[in-house]
Amino acid sequence: MELDFSSFKKQYNRFKRKYLEIMDITFKKLKIKADIYLSVAIVDNDYIHTINREYRKIDKETDVISFAFLDDKHDFSTLYKRKEKIILGEIYISYDKAKQQAIEYGHCFTDEMIFLFIHGLLHLLGFDHMTKKEEEIMFPLQKEILNFYKEKNNGQQRTSRKS
Repeated sequence: MELDFSSFKKQYNRFKRKYLEIMDITFKKLKIKADIYLSVAIVDNDYIHTINREYRKIDKETDVISFAFLDDKHDFSTLYKRKEKIILGEIYISYDKAKQQAIEYGHCFTDEMIFLFIHGLLHLLGFDHMTKKEEEIMFPLQKEILNFYKEKNNGQQRTSRKS
């Protein structure tokens, strides 16, 4: 397991350790045996706005964007069981948007940054929420991973924020 981490601001480098721990929790939960490599960048609203406009044709900032290197044609259930290196993709998280949403949802900035990473990671692993059925799988899973992480680290659970 490897995480290529970069941040526009040094103060957010503390999230690398947290994100590695979340990767470990997630891969154990999903019984992933593959040696996963992914990158994450903590960016500002201007940067994520540009990415969103160029690649998704949506002309506004967003909280998290994931670019999966594997396509929907892969059978993820068997792919991850093999003990081989898989370059999963990239996650971009806007710290500006995370600050706004933390206030909006009534929890701390760190919780929001962790939530956004989990959300992006699950997208890279093949999960989505475009349909009600997909949402019923992805949202409880991200909440379960988040709650496990929080219990392990400080005994608190996040109960708000469905998606």
